[in-house]
Order: sequence, then C-alpha cells, then structure tokens
Amino acid sequence: MAIQDIPNSLIEVIRYFSDVDVCIEFIASLRWLDGTVCPHCESKNVGFLKTRRIWKCRACRKQFSVKTGTIFEESPIKLDKWLMAIWLVVNCKNGISSYEIARDLKVTQKSAWFMLHRIRLALKNGSWEKLGGSGGPVEVDETFIGGKPKNMHADKRLKMKTALHGYAEKAIVVGMLDRESRQVRAEVISSVKRETLQKKILERVGFGSTVYTDGWPGYDGLKAEKYIHETVNHMEEYVRGNVHTQGIENFWSLLKRGLNGTYVAVEPFHLDAYLDEQMFRFNNRGTRENPLNDGDRFMLAVSQISGKRLTYAELTGKVPATQS
Repeated sequence: MAIQDIPNSLIEVIRYFSDVDVCIEFIASLRWLDGTVCPHCESKNVGFLKTRRIWKCRACRKQFSVKTGTIFEESPIKLDKWLMAIWLVVNCKNGISSYEIARDLKVTQKSAWFMLHRIRLALKNGSWEKLGGSGGPVEVDETFIGGKPKNMHADKRLKMKTALHGYAEKAIVVGMLDRESRQVRAEVISSVKRETLQKKILERVGFGSTVYTDGWPGYDGLKAEKYIHETVNHMEEYVRGNVHTQGIENFWSLLKRGLNGTYVAVEPFHLDAYLDEQMFRFNNRGTRENPLNDGDRFMLAVSQISGKRLTYAELTGKVPATQS
C-alpha cells in the first residue's frame, strides 16, 4: 500500500474504509509485512479464500481471518467501525468517551466501552526501555487521581486525609519524562514512600542520569543510587534554571483533562489502561525534526494490534488477565 494512500483525516478514513476488502488489505499489510503468516502455526504456506475473505493454512489445515490473534478477535463489529474507533482514540487529544463512540458508530455503549479497552491494550508500550540513557535529564513526579476533595462532605474529606501525603482513597501514579527523547512513562503505584518511588526510578531510569524532582522526602537518597539529583521546592519556586518538573506536570494536566472531562468516572482497576492511552498520544506527538501527523499515529496503532487479546471476563476482573 502506497504511503500517499493512507487517510489523513476523519472524512478520508470514513470514505477509505467503506469497502470491507480495503479494510482487510490494509490490516493485513500492516500485520504481515513479509507476507501472510498463519497465527496458529506461523507457516507462510497459506491460501486465501476470496469468497469468504479468510485464509487457510496448508500446514496445520486451520482457517483464520485478519481478526484472528488481534484485539478484533471474535468481535462481530465490522472492521470499518473498528478502524474509525482507533482513529478517534489516537487523534482526539482529550480522548473520546464510550458514549461518543456508541453514538458515532451506532453500537451499544457497552460494546463501545469494550472496544475502547481493547484499543488501549493495543496502544500499550511493552518495551519499557530505560529513560535517561547516558546521563540525560529525566523529570520524575507523582500525582493523585480520584474525586476532588472540595466536592466532598467535610467529614469524608477529613477521614480521607492522611498525615503522610495526600488522600488515602486516591490512586497514586508516578511519572517520568525523558527531556531529550520526549518520552514519558507512567504507572500506578501503591504508595509514595521512599522505597516504592526509588524502586521505580531504579527500574526505569538509567544510572548516571540527571533526575529532577520536587522536594518530597521520598526522593531523598537518589545521589547514593548513582544519579545526579536536583530538586525544586514548590513552596518557594517552580523553576530554577533547568531544574523543574514542568514537563511531567504538563502530562498530568493532559491526563486529568481527559479523565475528568471526557471519561468522568475511572475505576482504579482500569487506570493503567487509561495511562497507556494518554502515553501513546503524548509519546507520538512528534518533533520538529521528526513530525508525526494523524495518519502516522493511526498506522502505528494498527500495526500493534497483533498478539493482544482481551476478553470481557478479563476486563471486568472475573478471570485473571492473560495479557501483560
């Protein structure tokens, strides 16, 4: 498929994928770069049954479609709707709710919610390469996700308040931003204690990197762990030369704008999935040297659909998830 054929706007996506054969060809070309491969036995000795729009493997004798072994597997929803949903998720800056997807694609809200979570699984970055490289600057910060204390009754607000840090019933998220690559990593953590925060930094940031944080005591001692550690005291200042956490705080702003304004109610059980969605959009904004447009993000997302399976029972916690 030629690069100039890739749709670069929503209206082009609607027109381009109105033909089911175009949908199949598009997904297959991104999924199997070197020719169709059987998802059951990985053989390339396959034949296409044009009348049924499926393949049959001559090695294991099994049949499969372009949906098999992807986030689309066993979904009765047509591929054009799936591709339109992916486009909207990766290119709407503040995300898109299941109610909007349901209205736009003419599916039920429950189906739209399930679709969105499958798409978030495809957007998940499984590499988790260490940030900072050889001494690069990395910003680290934590934030709390949950109901706003100002909207709570005073008794409940007092009950939730902890002497340690923040509010006990809020979910805690730690984030790290590599200033040079403009890549962010964020995940839900159990507490803001020193051992928890510094364990995540040791796992995600390369030794020798310059780490910028606020003055929270949980970051004390990073210099002993082979990092250059600089802090900014937010009680006195927010920026001191290159010492600040403005970059990661910008990510928090975008994240909370989506959670509070678009999704409204997000269970802590699913919060990591919403982080994966926001990280994908943030990390693939592109730069002046390497610009990425809406079509590029869409292509990247579709290329990541393989080998990822999410059932409704896994999504709702009835059975353990098989995907990491």
